[in-house]
Amino acid sequence: MSTSARLIQAARDLSEGLRSLTFAPPTAYVYCPLDYAREPHELYLSRYGEGKKRVVFVGMNPGPFGMTQTGVPFGEIAAVRDWMKIETPVGHPEKEHPKRRVTGFACKNSEVSGRRLWGLFAQRFGAAENFFKEHFVANYCPLVFMEEGGRNRTPDKLPAHETEAMEKLCDTHLREVISTLKPEWVIGVGAFAEARAQRAKDSLAGTFKVGRVLHPSPASPLANRDWPGEATKQLIKQGVWDSTDKG
Repeated sequence: MSTSARLIQAARDLSEGLRSLTFAPPTAYVYCPLDYAREPHELYLSRYGEGKKRVVFVGMNPGPFGMTQTGVPFGEIAAVRDWMKIETPVGHPEKEHPKRRVTGFACKNSEVSGRRLWGLFAQRFGAAENFFKEHFVANYCPLVFMEEGGRNRTPDKLPAHETEAMEKLCDTHLREVISTLKPEWVIGVGAFAEARAQRAKDSLAGTFKVGRVLHPSPASPLANRDWPGEATKQLIKQGVWDSTDKG
């Protein structure tokens, strides 16, 4: 089985497993882009998930105007449509918040974190194919959590008794992604993702190295000053990227 086919099967297994989970208030809505945005997600995996990768970046979970809309991790609309050349129909969650509609590639909002992340990769590597030759981007958890009023909840804010079953499934999926792509580096985008990458390494007794970059969220003052420059410095300092070449 090809690496991209293994990634697609792993995503389907994760989606199937997550369907049985329930979450109590204040979580009122749970979206799973692996279901309603399966077509663009699997196109991303099939197009860019082939072969071994030297570096795998791991995010936490979908942003409201990124993967929630496109099915692609950190999937800011323009980056997915214009840089990755992915644009397909996107469905809707079974239960959809009236103020947080999924409009797919018609979404007019821009996901800041995704714009910064993919913007750095496009600036450094040029064409998407150049970046994905040795790199890949995944998310630890594919679920989007919202309160009744539409406020976003991140997985780290959920109570432990709710996250136990979810994280067991997500851990299994992350280990499969890593085992499939056989990276030299797994880089957590933010502290939460770094911790999950380290947990995967411990479980796999892996020889890969775990690193971290500052999360590009606008909630971070440092990220708002110069996220591309800071992230590049961090990756060079850790030895993930070389300062004299493009990756």
